[in-house]
Amino acid sequence: MTIKQLSVFIENKQGALLRVLDTLKAADISLIATTLADTADFGICRIICTHPTTAYHALQQAGIAVTLADVFAIELDNQPGAAAEAIRALDSQRIDITYLYSFLLAGHGILILRANQTEQAKETLLLAGLNILTDHTLRQLAEG
Repeated sequence: MTIKQLSVFIENKQGALLRVLDTLKAADISLIATTLADTADFGICRIICTHPTTAYHALQQAGIAVTLADVFAIELDNQPGAAAEAIRALDSQRIDITYLYSFLLAGHGILILRANQTEQAKETLLLAGLNILTDHTLRQLAEG
């Protein structure tokens, strides 16, 4: 019960991000969420999109460094403290979170996270009564 996330390695130079976005546009891929973190030499753009496998192949064919990873997409009520409760469930089981980011989609809070102990994280989230989205259900929310 994970979704696919693209991690694109982008040089810190003029036009590099635009090249990624133009490649996805040409492949008819819609972005759902992105986050960009940079260092002195390159950035890592994490992308949730409508068709991640197609996007992955399009970026590879364009010669862009990209990986495909499994992450959790947890649907939360759009209210204060909802994310804290999801994290509390993982913390109570000592599950390490590698990174996370969140966004609103169709009035729903979506928390994206990557955990080192994937199976234990999945069990913990389900036992906590949290709704873990699949690629299909996330795409349905995005497309309305």
